Amino acid sequence: MRFRTGLTALMTLAALLGVAHAQDAREGVKLPPMMRAHMLGNMRDHLLALNQILGDVADGRFDDAGKIAESRLGMSSLTFHDAEHMAPFMPKPMQDMGTAMHRAASRLVIVLQDAGVTPTADSMRKVTGALHEVTSACTSCHAAYRLQ
Repeated sequence: MRFRTGLTALMTLAALLGVAHAQDAREGVKLPPMMRAHMLGNMRDHLLALNQILGDVADGRFDDAGKIAESRLGMSSLTFHDAEHMAPFMPKPMQDMGTAMHRAASRLVIVLQDAGVTPTADSMRKVTGALHEVTSACTSCHAAYRLQ
């Protein structure tokens, strides 16, 4: 209930400030309809994977979180997401942002494995820092580009 109330308040504030009606200045990226649907599905899967990683970290299941991070977000997930076929449709900076996210996710795996061996306050700080690197790559791309 608290989340829903907070979300409603944010949406109301955005509307009052004109954010909801502001011109979208992000660069549009045109994709064939099937590829657009595929990319949107990939991004939804990335968000789901991040949510599962956070749940596993909260429960102290660092190895499980690491497996999800690598298989669904890390460099080894590129084949699963058909990155080779998608990349030619993206501007080079967008490709670079995607690669940065996948690399950050693979680095997160190492941090998660270390935290699983010695779960301390310092290792948790490193986990949250590594997660922040992943989400920063996501948000920088979403701030710069939109699919058409």
